[in-house]
Parts: sequence; structure tokens; C-alpha cells
Amino acid sequence: MKKIDWYIIKKFLGTFFFTMILIIVIVIIFDISEKLDDFLKNQAPLKEIVFSYYLTFIPYFTNMFSSLFTFIAVVFFTSKIAANTEIIAILSSGISFRRLLRPYLVAATFLAVLSFYLANFLIPQTNKIRYAFEDKYIFSKHNNNSRNIHVQNSPGTLLYVESFNNDDNRGRGFTMEKVSKHQMFYKMKARDITFDSLSNSWEVHHYMIYNIALDSISYEYGDTLAIALNVIPSDFSSRIKRMDVMNYFELDSFIESEKIKGSKNIKFYEVERHKRVSFPFATLILTIIGASLSSRKSRGGIGLHLAFGILISFAYIIFMQISTVFATFGTLSPFVAVWIPNFLFAILAVLLVRLAPK
Repeated sequence: MKKIDWYIIKKFLGTFFFTMILIIVIVIIFDISEKLDDFLKNQAPLKEIVFSYYLTFIPYFTNMFSSLFTFIAVVFFTSKIAANTEIIAILSSGISFRRLLRPYLVAATFLAVLSFYLANFLIPQTNKIRYAFEDKYIFSKHNNNSRNIHVQNSPGTLLYVESFNNDDNRGRGFTMEKVSKHQMFYKMKARDITFDSLSNSWEVHHYMIYNIALDSISYEYGDTLAIALNVIPSDFSSRIKRMDVMNYFELDSFIESEKIKGSKNIKFYEVERHKRVSFPFATLILTIIGASLSSRKSRGGIGLHLAFGILISFAYIIFMQISTVFATFGTLSPFVAVWIPNFLFAILAVLLVRLAPK
């Protein structure tokens, strides 16, 4: 590492954090003006507003736009030093453009590692605090009433409820079927099913059980029966569960359990898991694109480079959104959907490096 490397790293990180702090302050001011009535109406304490909401909001917002602001920071300060002919002087001294990219990659790697840590470990913890604050002081309590829910309790054991209310942990129109070798041998139907949060157990009410053999069917009736199930009340919700409160390992094990239950939202969860890894790599790719794009002195100055930079960064975001839609609602693999934008923009980065001033 030479002086020129430290010079570029300081410029890179200084511009990034200055831009990020400036945008965060603006966003917080607008958010306060929007939610001030809710804070006053629900008598939210100032301490909780600052520490439980806005302080936990900062890591979430920073990571959400880290790739975009990394790219803008690179384009901004590189265009500025190119306009001052500093890059021409560096290249004229015998330093190759690829060697010039080294401090860019060092700083981008630091930001990528930081992004990976935030997305997979810190933000899930801060989101729990922020969501608890929002549920208490911002959003009114809602009735989570899901309908026509199918869940696999274990291989060969299928559960169904016509409707389930998470507020009182009660399901209406419950059915449990057990299947072996494509043949049903057990079926339970009940008017409703309830969950006792104190004993962590399930009870069915006004039930009827069918035991099906090859040549006979036996019946069993009753008012109340305790049953053991491998599900919790939230499993009967048709809503996509909050994945952003799980760290990487919790999300990974959650996806495996959802596969066993036959969840229809499994692709949403897989897309989220792959995004947490692919976005840090996007920081490296967009850094190379930004440095290559803005290292040439232009008559349009910084403004022209920023315009191209913002265009490319938004193209990346739009491409990512389109590909994930095909994954969640189509047949495209979540892995391919999340990583294909990185692959295509990596090709663009290689082409721009070859076209960069030598």
C-alpha cells in the first residue's frame, strides 16, 4: 500500500459515509414529519423514538442503499480527480489502470463485508426492536385472519384449516389426513382447533376420526382432544413471515422447516437468502464499473459521469427486481434470479476496464 492507495481509499470511504449520513439525516427529517402525529397520539417516549426506532432504522437504511451509494461515491470522487487531471498524472507515472483499481477494491471489500454483516447478523436484531416499536406506537392492531391454509405437519401428514385467526389462536374447519403409499389411512375432522400458549399444546373440538383399513372404516367421536402437532399458530398464516428478523443461520433452518411443511412461500424465503450474499458482491462489481466509467476526463465534467452512473445503478436495481419476480411467481430458480444481474454487470465491468484510459 502506497500513499496514492491511502489517498484513494480515504477519498472513497469519506465520500461514501458523507453521502450516506447526509441522505439519512434528510430521510429521518421527512420520516419525523410524517409520523409525528402517531408519536404524539400514542404517547411514544422520546427515548424510545430515538433509540428503539431511528437508531435501529439507520443500519437498515444504510444496507438497503449501500450498493447504490457506493457506486455514486466512486463516480463522484473519481470524476473529480479525473477533472483535476490527477488520474492522467498517475497513469503517466507508469501505474497501470488495473493497479489503480487496487485501492478501490480494498475499500469496496471493506464495505461489502460490512454489508454482509449488517444484512445477516446486525439488522435482524435491530429489526426486532424497530418492529416492536412500530406495532406499539405506529400501526394499529390488525386482525390476521388467514383462509384456506394447507400445511404439511410431517411427511405424509397433511393439515388444513378453513380459516385461522392469529389473535386468539383459533382455527375453524380443521382437517388432518395421514397418507401412506398414496393411500389415506387416517382422517380427522374438527369444528375448530385452538392453541394453548401456556402449555404449547393443541386441542381440537367436536371432532370425528376415520381409521381406514383395506376392508373397513372405524369411527371415533368426541368433544375435546389434545393432539401433538409440529406447527405453531404463525404457520397457519398465509402471510409471508418476516424474514428480516432472522439471521443467516436462522433463515437457513427456517427454510428447511418450511420445505417440510410444504409452504407455498418458499421461493420468497430463498430469494431473501440469496440476496443477502449477492448484494455485497454487487458492491465490488459496481465499484469497478464506476471507477472505469468516470476515470476518463470528460467535457461534460462530473455531471455527465453522475448521470451515467445513476442510470447504470438504477438499471441494476430494476433488473434485479424483474428477475426476482420471475423467480417468486414463475419457474426461474431463486439462485439464478438473484445472481444473474451480478453476472451480467460483471461482464460489463470487464468491458469497461478494457476501455478505460491506459
